[in-house]
Amino acid sequence: MALDLTVADTLPKDGDAGTLIGRAWRPGRPGGPAVVIVDKGEVIDITAAAPTIAHVLESESPSDFVRRAGRRESLGSLKDVLANTPRQGRDEIRPWLLAPCDLQALKACGVTFVDSLLERVIEERAKGDPSRTDAIRADLAKTAGADLAAVKPGSPEAERLKAGLIERGLWSQYLEVGIGPYAEVFTKAQPMSAVGTGADIGLHPESHWNNPEPEVVLVIAPTGRIVGATLGNDVNLRDFEGRSALLLGRAKDNNASCAIGPFIRLFDETFGLEDLRQAEVKLSIEGTDGYRLEGGSSMAKISRDVTDLAGQALSRTNQFPDGLMLFTGTMFVPLQDRDKPGEGFTHKTGDIVRISAGKLGSLINRVDWSDRLPPWEFGILELMRNLAARGLL
Repeated sequence: MALDLTVADTLPKDGDAGTLIGRAWRPGRPGGPAVVIVDKGEVIDITAAAPTIAHVLESESPSDFVRRAGRRESLGSLKDVLANTPRQGRDEIRPWLLAPCDLQALKACGVTFVDSLLERVIEERAKGDPSRTDAIRADLAKTAGADLAAVKPGSPEAERLKAGLIERGLWSQYLEVGIGPYAEVFTKAQPMSAVGTGADIGLHPESHWNNPEPEVVLVIAPTGRIVGATLGNDVNLRDFEGRSALLLGRAKDNNASCAIGPFIRLFDETFGLEDLRQAEVKLSIEGTDGYRLEGGSSMAKISRDVTDLAGQALSRTNQFPDGLMLFTGTMFVPLQDRDKPGEGFTHKTGDIVRISAGKLGSLINRVDWSDRLPPWEFGILELMRNLAARGLL
């Protein structure tokens, strides 16, 4: 299935009215990644002022820094750059978009929404077998669902609920981070390994039960301030993690399994923390087999405020001098049966996944097996060599 990127699909509802920053591959001798902004329909290279996204995030006001950046150069219209971004049919002598992050740590929070919390408990109890999920889901929804939706994590009420669940034999390691004082924060992938919009996303070839995880991604400065946001797909292997939570690394961190984009929207007069807290995120999946699924949810349903998640990820005990990209947890888990009744959803190669939010635009990717996708080869050392060769460091 063709992966077509359009300006209307990609940009936020208010177009490029906000401060949108990202990265693009700039061909040349030598070619390399460029830090770009979107301005009046053009993709503008500001790498001379900001060789990396980390340079932007360390500034006192990232949005002001971007606006003041001099030595701007157009790489062409956004329409043309988007058309050249999917790997199939790409013209290697023209620019294309990359993930809008570089040196930042790629971290993720888990079970921050009740629906995803219950699904993690279901995975754990099903031991990776999708045929057992319906019965387990019905039992959990009846015995614990309403209580979990009403409780504030870490509160005395949460402690009393925990004691009651233990008495009923329903306690889980996922409930510990779902309603306990400490959020789950794990390493999703390595810096420089994320793919952007228009790229293929990867599934481990041994997985038979998996799903996309549409999420809002916080952009956090080295100081710990949230300075912007984007969208992410925290691709998940339900069979791997369901067998054992200790397989989290295998379930989450595979070649091309972390998608971020299309652009970072920095906080300014058009976009701020309250917009983030009320964001409505939509998901659509379209398969080559004619399958179609649509759904979504709201950041207003999150169990921990985004400032709490940021504070737990970056604190006096854990620092990120190049900034942090923090997935805030999936708010929607697709359950609609795809093949056999009762087995729910799983991906097929060729699926087109669209994750969108009004003020963040759309992240669009196609699904394939990780071992069939181009290996990740351009890391931090290669970036430093490249920037130096281009006279940017």
